[in-house]
Amino acid sequence: MCTNISETVPAAGAAKGGAGWFPVTAANVGFDHAVGSRFDHALLLDFADPSRGPSARVAVELDLETGRALVAALQSVIEAAERSGAPV
Repeated sequence: MCTNISETVPAAGAAKGGAGWFPVTAANVGFDHAVGSRFDHALLLDFADPSRGPSARVAVELDLETGRALVAALQSVIEAAERSGAPV
């Protein structure tokens, strides 16, 4: 069953693919059929620069438990970074 659950947000960053580093201008998050992992359905994360074509893309498939842990870790690190006083 296709879920067609997806969201895209603008992004500012960089990712390393097969051809080296490239800018990341979009982050795609979804939940649907897995392609490269053993899961029937997975959280799908794509970090990409669509203007550079399909080679400027890093894709990750995660189970829901890992996704929840990743969200918690991201929130914890973001809060620590904000408290640190380091320039952002």
